[in-house]
Amino acid sequence: MSSSGSTLKATRRARRSGVRDREVPSPIRPSRTRPKALLGLALVVLAGEFLFQTPLQALRSSQMKPSLAGAKLGPLSARLPSSEGMRPDPIDFSNEELRELNRRFGVHGPQPALAQLFTEGLDQLQPLRNHTLGRLEDLRPLIISHSNRQGINPMLVAAVLYDELQHAKPGEDNPIAVRSGLFNTQGPAQLGFEEMVKQGQLPASVSPEQITEARLKLLDPDRNVELLVGKFARLSRALSLPRGRLMMASDSSADAKALATLAYLHNGKLDYPGRILRYMQDPALHALIYGRRSSSVSALI
Repeated sequence: MSSSGSTLKATRRARRSGVRDREVPSPIRPSRTRPKALLGLALVVLAGEFLFQTPLQALRSSQMKPSLAGAKLGPLSARLPSSEGMRPDPIDFSNEELRELNRRFGVHGPQPALAQLFTEGLDQLQPLRNHTLGRLEDLRPLIISHSNRQGINPMLVAAVLYDELQHAKPGEDNPIAVRSGLFNTQGPAQLGFEEMVKQGQLPASVSPEQITEARLKLLDPDRNVELLVGKFARLSRALSLPRGRLMMASDSSADAKALATLAYLHNGKLDYPGRILRYMQDPALHALIYGRRSSSVSALI
């Protein structure tokens, strides 16, 4: 007799004896939920590995992904595709590009994750932002004049100055602190005397007295902004970037990558170019550099 027949008879006997149907054992069948449970467990494990990954590990894994593999560092405009429909991320440097930039200019990799969070937190402080914009407005004539003279995008200069002023350390502009050698960089653009050597304003072998004098000169806003623009002009020549026109991040992929590279070489940290390109699109900075100022005169006058 089959097992189904035996089960049916057992059910009938149980009903005659007053036992409820739910107490009658049902035949054992293979579980259909087991594969679903295994699949759910696998998804939970994968999600756990992603969620509990440390911020630094996540940052490294995202930056180690090559997007321009096999590219050779040369004139940047010659290495980037012209199709706007397949526009690459300008801040995504391939491993070969990073090695070449490190060999030629020296770079430091990403800023620590905790320092990045601290930087992002400072950017959210509206009183600090207003104070920085006020200081940057005082530098506006210098930014425009020096940028126009050397053919550098003034928004790049303004964005770098905004970042350096926004995250400046207290006491950096104090002459006493400068003379003591407590800080290696000075002025609005946070430049060191080494840039003066590279631009031929100081001899290669400088004495301690010359270093102190150069650092004090860097406190002058005019000298400091001029040196920053000169730095971008020097790096542009070294990278064989196009001259005779302003590079605009919104115009082409080549210009965006070139501006990101200049920002990277100024600071040396891999997370810096993205922040500078974001500042270059800030409406307040655009209004500060390109806006027209007109003094309102009362109708009674």
